[in-house]
Amino acid sequence: MKVLFIGGTGTISTAVSRLVLEKGDELFLLNRGNRNDVFPGKVREIKCDINDEDAARRALRGMQFDVVADFLTFTPEQVKRDFRLFEEKTRQYIAISSASAYQKPLAGIPITESTPLMNPFWEYARNKIAVEQACVKLYRESGFPVTIVRPSHTYDERSVPLGVHGANGSYQVLKRIIDGKPVIIHGDGTSLWTITHNTDFARGFYGLLGNARAIGQAVGITSDESVTWNQIYQFIAWALEKPLHSVHIASTFLAKTKSYDLLGSLIGDKAASVVFDMTKLKRLVPGFTATVRADEGIRATVEYVMAHRECQREDPEFDAWCDRVIAAQEKAFEFFSGE
Repeated sequence: MKVLFIGGTGTISTAVSRLVLEKGDELFLLNRGNRNDVFPGKVREIKCDINDEDAARRALRGMQFDVVADFLTFTPEQVKRDFRLFEEKTRQYIAISSASAYQKPLAGIPITESTPLMNPFWEYARNKIAVEQACVKLYRESGFPVTIVRPSHTYDERSVPLGVHGANGSYQVLKRIIDGKPVIIHGDGTSLWTITHNTDFARGFYGLLGNARAIGQAVGITSDESVTWNQIYQFIAWALEKPLHSVHIASTFLAKTKSYDLLGSLIGDKAASVVFDMTKLKRLVPGFTATVRADEGIRATVEYVMAHRECQREDPEFDAWCDRVIAAQEKAFEFFSGE
């Protein structure tokens, strides 16, 4: 296959790009070239800002592809731009949506592709819903060969999956565990969550490339495994070989703090229990199964982060915020215990 990825070097797309190359397909990456060195000499680069439509059109002149996948679709306007650029250039167009688009609060589980899309808490999710609506409209009215993919919480070796973290990623939470400091777990930690290793996502995604039965479809790609947030944080502590000192704080309280925008990422996403039904994906991609268990994937990621200084970005602002939030809850407990 001749495959074009817009982006191609992010958490999700890097694993997909590697698998496409391993399978012997011809891979083009259209991006600014900032991280293309992770595939030295193996990809054909189209260095261009996709948001500069005229420049992209010039760079793509005379090219045809079996599949175009845009990993950077965040608004319906970007989908419409892609339609203008690729209407006559591809047999399949894949847009990346998000499982955060599913209704919040959920009416029930398991979640399937027919679960309604509705998220009043998170603009990111609402934008992804709008992306999907634009894709469906183009498919229905113009025959644009669209496939919509819905990943959930997908991670790689560079960042440990967490419920609450600061602007610099996951390392500061690891450091708090190492230093014996308490870490915040939203809610009571018993809600179910699904984390998917990017190599598992890649195998599901690859099975959709050039798949005629996937045209016009929305397809989720996640692990079948659901674990609690308490388990996720315990897996991290075990990987660090340190005790876990957790403090449970209500998601609604965390969402009202001003320092971080947690309304969408918690109330509109991670505070909800999710269990995904992958029947549709397995029907389209026979034999697919996620093989990276949550505890195994977390251990490998923790080991990678701790072995690579570039992944250890300290975040003193987030560290201080955690201390303040924990202290505020302790003060409230002290007040009411004295009644």
